[in-house]
Amino acid sequence: MITKMKKITFLVYHKEYDLFLKNLRNLGVVHVAERQKGIVDNAELQENIRLSARISTSLKLLQNIKAEKEVEESPTAERGIKVLNEIESLINAKSKLQQQYQAYEKELAALQPWGDFKPESIQRLHDAGLLIRFYVCSESNYKEEWTDKYNVIEVNRLASKIYFITITKAGEEVDIDVEQVKLPADSFDHTEFLQAGIILDLEENEHALKELAAKEIPSLQATQKYLNSEIEFSRVLLNTKPAAGDKLMLLQGWAPAVKETEIASYLEAQNVYYEIANPTPEDNVPILLNNKGIFAWFEPICKLYMLPKYNELDLTPFFAPFFMLFFGLCLGDSGYGLFLLLGVTIYRLVTKKIGDTMKPILSLVQLLAISTFFCGMLTGTFFGANFYNLDWPFVQRMKSALALDNNDMFRLSLILGAVQIMFGMILKVVNQSIQFGFKYAIGTIGWIILLFSLAISALLPSVLPMGGTVHLVILGLAGLMIFLYNSPDKNIFINFGLGFWDSYNMVTGLLGDVLSYVRLFALGLSGGILASVFNSLAVGMSPDNMIAGPIVMVLIFVIGHSINIFMNVLGAMVHPMRLTFVEFFKNSGYEGGGKEYKPFSN
Repeated sequence: MITKMKKITFLVYHKEYDLFLKNLRNLGVVHVAERQKGIVDNAELQENIRLSARISTSLKLLQNIKAEKEVEESPTAERGIKVLNEIESLINAKSKLQQQYQAYEKELAALQPWGDFKPESIQRLHDAGLLIRFYVCSESNYKEEWTDKYNVIEVNRLASKIYFITITKAGEEVDIDVEQVKLPADSFDHTEFLQAGIILDLEENEHALKELAAKEIPSLQATQKYLNSEIEFSRVLLNTKPAAGDKLMLLQGWAPAVKETEIASYLEAQNVYYEIANPTPEDNVPILLNNKGIFAWFEPICKLYMLPKYNELDLTPFFAPFFMLFFGLCLGDSGYGLFLLLGVTIYRLVTKKIGDTMKPILSLVQLLAISTFFCGMLTGTFFGANFYNLDWPFVQRMKSALALDNNDMFRLSLILGAVQIMFGMILKVVNQSIQFGFKYAIGTIGWIILLFSLAISALLPSVLPMGGTVHLVILGLAGLMIFLYNSPDKNIFINFGLGFWDSYNMVTGLLGDVLSYVRLFALGLSGGILASVFNSLAVGMSPDNMIAGPIVMVLIFVIGHSINIFMNVLGAMVHPMRLTFVEFFKNSGYEGGGKEYKPFSN
């Protein structure tokens, strides 16, 4: 359900406005209505946003470094800025060192074919009037005549290439049409020595980053919290409207209706003029979902699509049972369900500290695992094996009571689809009645009556014979509602045309929507087949050896089922979401587009 909101308007004297905002932030329940549009023209805010982004980057870097954490007693925002500058300095130095290292790598690669020699020796020959030139060419391009003509000395042969030098007098021309090489200024040994120094510098740099990762993460986090608070404060200032010649500051916000008394008493003590009113249809009211019990665990799934508008139904408690059932059918293996349930339960027992955000997600996984366990009993699948093949009295009694074959599972998927779609259409009636009035839901009611009457006539012809007088009267009544009253604010001819258009969309869309639910049967079947294939591989590929045989069989079993669980859990999440967001939401008239309630707080 959606929490009821109240609109609050504040009018504050400009000299007291900063203090008022700080007090309002301490109260922490008012969602400030946005007024600022386009690019924010506030230098301080932009600088804080850039600084926050830099801290986020540095935090990710330190958190990815494996280091023994040392807790700092009192991390401060001021310390965090110094740490940030130190990290960025180390990162810049590391980048330069890595570039220099790569440059030395290239120099060593260029020097390696020529061996280790000192550039000073080349210079002494040059001073004596001799020029040394370096060349490289393929073996096919090398000419023996160069040896006598240019005093060629072959230095090395590598990968069909010949590395050679020429020794000639200064001023003497050398006409060799091959690649001439210009070598680096340093020798091979000296370049290696310089590269070793770079490696030591990189190690020191990495050690310094590790020390910061061990000690300074809390300081960066404290700074980021402070900056986020300042950013939010600046944004609230931008959403303030000056009035009375900038002497008064006008601010609007939203707060849960249950907090009205608390807010009113607080504002009375602050000597602030305010008004509290109910939202109007034109207001863009922030959304705070307030579902209870297990329904609250499904709220993150609804948020993945979009939040509802303030004046429409929150469909979270209505799709939750279907989603739970659909997940179980898609995964469809009691063994997998039991494995997930035990894994998450053990994790919750072993982990000392679980965040408030993580707890409902783990509870949701446990609930979905329980659904999988019981849905697996419909087919008798347990890690790819059929436990209904066991000749135990209890198992056979359970088989006679629960077991369904592939045809039954196929029909069950279609029936569940039809039920959810019809349920969605009923919710659409409620939604339209709440948003626009009951008369706007009459056309949808007509479709519900028509579809229900056809279903009853097909399944229970003795109760309502197809084409009988009573059935024809019901169809006629439904037709009048569909064709003549689908849009109460339009004339009869437009309604009649819209009725035909709705009929076309309903006939073509409804069949496709129901058939989409076949994926519940198909995913469960494919997952079960793949699991049985891995079982067969584990048995068939294990060698006939007392020691190696069981080891190979267990490895294939574990690896195969791990892959299958990962793939099937992913499919069991995605496809029920698709059925929920497309088929169910569409047929329930869900529009969405609500903005999440985010109170201005510390």
